[in-house]
Amino acid sequence: MFSTVFLQLLAGFRQTLAVFFLTLFFSIPLGLVICFGSMSRFTPLRWVTRGFVWVIRGTPLMLQLIIIFYGPGLMFGLTGLVSRFQATIVAFSINYACYFSEIYRGGIESIPKGQYEAGQVLGMTKNQIFFRVVLLQVIKRITAPMGNEIITLVKDTSLARVIGIYELIWAGESFIKKGLIWPLFFTGVYYLVFSGLLTILLDKLDKKLGYFRG
Repeated sequence: MFSTVFLQLLAGFRQTLAVFFLTLFFSIPLGLVICFGSMSRFTPLRWVTRGFVWVIRGTPLMLQLIIIFYGPGLMFGLTGLVSRFQATIVAFSINYACYFSEIYRGGIESIPKGQYEAGQVLGMTKNQIFFRVVLLQVIKRITAPMGNEIITLVKDTSLARVIGIYELIWAGESFIKKGLIWPLFFTGVYYLVFSGLLTILLDKLDKKLGYFRG
């Protein structure tokens, strides 16, 4: 019985990992694009971007999943426009990109203006100042808040079951019909181990960037 439970939970965990890594793959660069939009000097773009971020951050991810998957069919008759898995990745990527964008913006705006001015005095272009002077300091300052969001993402992947994605929690819950509750609690081991490994990796990254403290 244990081997059956282990294999079934492993199958669900593989789907959880797929959602996790694909979300990071798309949301990390997308968050930077949204960040630049929210910091744009072009006022309409800045306010539209910040309004979009406000809506996404102010509504539940579960609601966004439901709207992205069922919305096209119910509102426009476009059934089958996206699969359940595609809708999950789109919803998660947009949601986390908005959170990441605010972390990026806070990190960039925390850099003293004097460093930009010093770079200009040295004859550096804006791009050179950003990539050679500012970027590593920003990375250092956003490591902790980014790490918190990444750990949260590990647990948020369980929300994908709302639109029928067979992930870890669903795999554990399926054993309840067979009169077994312990497999559901055992799913916590998967989350704890994975979150623990991520925490160790993020701590190592934070120590490597220790030079840029302050």
